[in-house]
Amino acid sequence: MGSSPIVPVMSSPGIATAPPQPAHDDREPGTAAGPPVTVVDWLMLALAVVSVAAVVWVSFWDVSQVWYDRVVIADYVVCGIFAVEFVVRWVRSGLGWRFPLLYWYELLGMIPLGLAASPAFRGFRLLRIVLILLRLMRAADRAFGDRVSAYVVGRFSGAIVNAIRKPITVAVLDEVIAVIQTGNYTRHISSAIEENRAEIDTLIIDLIRQDQTTGKLRYLPFHDDVVRLVADTVLRLVDEGLADPRVHEIISDAIRESAKELRENIGSDQHAAVKLDQERFGK
Repeated sequence: MGSSPIVPVMSSPGIATAPPQPAHDDREPGTAAGPPVTVVDWLMLALAVVSVAAVVWVSFWDVSQVWYDRVVIADYVVCGIFAVEFVVRWVRSGLGWRFPLLYWYELLGMIPLGLAASPAFRGFRLLRIVLILLRLMRAADRAFGDRVSAYVVGRFSGAIVNAIRKPITVAVLDEVIAVIQTGNYTRHISSAIEENRAEIDTLIIDLIRQDQTTGKLRYLPFHDDVVRLVADTVLRLVDEGLADPRVHEIISDAIRESAKELRENIGSDQHAAVKLDQERFGK
């Protein structure tokens, strides 16, 4: 038997064929762009990349004040656009307050550059770096998928923490030590002694009476007056010593030496071994 010939089926001129459907966004309501699908997605990705580049530029390169002010103003506009887009996604998601908890890094990434560089945050040198990292996470979500940055951080959080723990510890320690060294601790000690003078006076008298050497004063006439004189003399000498600049310098030297030892211990192998034992045995 021969095979039947294949007869092509011709469409009737009276039957209209459906036109091809354009690509549409079929994501769940409220989800972030990932990967980009619509024109708005590509626009938000471009804004995310530009915001990161702007913060990096003014943070690590010398920029004139005119251009710095322009970047700050533009950054306010970009943060406003992201805030509006975030609210729209929040309303569409139907997740309530779970939505900002899921996308907390986007909220922090919307901190304007002008606020991060304000005098109120001048002491936080790492704030701009944190802002850059948060905006990189936002750009990664826009480019590769919803919450991809959260997955990466969760997957490699241990390595990330170990990599940045020591530099951050040293930086924070330097800031704390700089603040501590500016304090006048001799004045604080004098104030504490003055507030507790009665208790300290009683303590000195008790110690004098209990001491094997000075306790023999009780055999002398007017021994109570002698003990009182000794206690008053001790307190007066302590007050005068604390008012001496040399004592203040001694305390400052002790703080500097302690700070130096802390820095050396943080970078030492012995400190790393102690941290490893604490993580291993939970102590």
